[in-house]
Amino acid sequence: MFKKILMLALGACMIFGLAACGSSNSADAPSGASGKSEASAQAPAKGNGKKLVVYYSAGGHTKNVANYIAKATNGDVLELKPANDYTDADLDYNNKDSRIYKEHDDASLRDIPLVKDKVDNWDSYDTVFIGYPIWWGVAAWPVDNFVKHNDFTGKKVIPFCTSVSSGLGDSGKQLQQMAGTGNWFEGKRFPSGSSESDVTNWVKNLNL
Repeated sequence: MFKKILMLALGACMIFGLAACGSSNSADAPSGASGKSEASAQAPAKGNGKKLVVYYSAGGHTKNVANYIAKATNGDVLELKPANDYTDADLDYNNKDSRIYKEHDDASLRDIPLVKDKVDNWDSYDTVFIGYPIWWGVAAWPVDNFVKHNDFTGKKVIPFCTSVSSGLGDSGKQLQQMAGTGNWFEGKRFPSGSSESDVTNWVKNLNL
C-alpha cells in the first residue's frame, strides 16, 4: 500500500514539473543576435510585388546592368545622382589629388548629398535592387545616403555591383549594416560589359 502511495506521489510530481516547464517565460530562452537586420528579415513582406532598381553608375557599366534587371523584372528604376556630380577628372583613380582619391583617404568626405534619395510610393515595393561600382573593395559611397535614409523593413534587398576585377566582397554586408533593416540577399558581382542574357539568367535564378 505504501509503495502505491509513493508511486502516485512521484507521478504527480512529474506531471507538475512538465507543466511548469511548458509554461516557463520565453524571456529565459536564448535570444540570439538582436541586430535590426536579423529582426527585419522575419518581418512580414510589404508592398504589392513591385520591383525597384536603384543604382549609382560612374562609367555606365552599372547603369547597363540596372536596366537589364529592370527589364527582366518589369521593375521601376531610380538613378542616384550626386548633387555635386563627379567629373572624369574627379574619378581619376591614379591621381592622388583627384576627388575620389581624397574621399577614399578621408572617410569624412564620403557623405555625398543626392539629388533624390527618397522614392515615390516607397511602400508599394517589396523588392529593391541596389547597384553600384566597386571602389577600393567597397560599394561606391554615393549609394550610402540612399541606404541610410530609407526604411527597408519587410523588403527583399538585393545588392549588385560591377567591376573590372574586384569581387562583391563585403560590400553588400556593409550596406546592410548601414541600413539596419531589410531582408538582404548575398548579391552578385558583374564584370564590366556583362551581357543582357547573363543578367537575365541571374534574375531568373532568384525566383522572386
